[in-house]
Amino acid sequence: MNLKVAIQMDPIDTININADSSFRIAEEAQARGHSLFYYTPDKLAYHKGKVTARGWPLTVRREVGNHFTLGEMREIDLASQDVVWLRQDPPFDMGYITTTHILDMIHPETLVVNDPTWVRNYPEKLLVLQFPDLTPPTTIARNLETLRAFKHEHGDIILKPLYGNGGAGVFRLDQNDRNLSSLYELFCGINNEPLIAQKFLHDVAKGDKRIILVDGLAVGAINRVPAAGETRSNMHVGGRPEKVELTARDREICDRIGPLLRERGQIFVGIDVIGGNLTEINLTSPTGIQELERFDGINVAEKIWQAIEARRSSR
Repeated sequence: MNLKVAIQMDPIDTININADSSFRIAEEAQARGHSLFYYTPDKLAYHKGKVTARGWPLTVRREVGNHFTLGEMREIDLASQDVVWLRQDPPFDMGYITTTHILDMIHPETLVVNDPTWVRNYPEKLLVLQFPDLTPPTTIARNLETLRAFKHEHGDIILKPLYGNGGAGVFRLDQNDRNLSSLYELFCGINNEPLIAQKFLHDVAKGDKRIILVDGLAVGAINRVPAAGETRSNMHVGGRPEKVELTARDREICDRIGPLLRERGQIFVGIDVIGGNLTEINLTSPTGIQELERFDGINVAEKIWQAIEARRSSR
């Protein structure tokens, strides 16, 4: 099977090819004989009844500083592609949401991965609310009194933007912290969105587990350990990835959420688990597959493409 594959992602020239999941997905696609077309989200358009993108034929190679070659820029009708990857990073703002609406116009005849309707309807910090018995105590509110009551009840909490990403704007407020009102004013001065507060999980010191699911099935995990003096475990702010095994609790969580993810066309998903608590379900631009391949020898990109190819074959 030779597929025509378009990849909607952030600028390819600045990526770290030894960590970037989009690069690994493109590399595996090329190895399987699929042709690649690359464009950035600003090049996506609806024009005269068609969903179009201005971009470039793409060839990738694992050479640092020389990892891609682009063909001549051209505009294509995305309905002519077999697969379109929705892979730009958040923020999950109206620009991001608009791309999902536009890509909805060609899906599922052209397979958009992940399904844009449910990427839009299932923000990472909101989908977990459907599984309250798997998650730490959580509140979402723009009302300061609600947030104060939550902090009074739980003492040590994490406060963060509801649609943030990458650990940006994440604050730990312990029992002695007096900054809730100031942070509330700061966030409310930036946008009109609610905030999310969760009970602080002390097990984060042992690591924040990123579990990768492909078409609803867990394929493996890496542990992300926060740097000394840091609450956040995100790797781009110093979190250290390390090898880890899936526990019985991890598999219980995946068995609960997996069928919904598969039904909703979420082929590549990364969930975050701290101390047996599900904290996020990442659908927009999950990462971690290269680290998992290095630690456990699991070719996640191959499994992703096998799932895609199976879906295309069944049409």
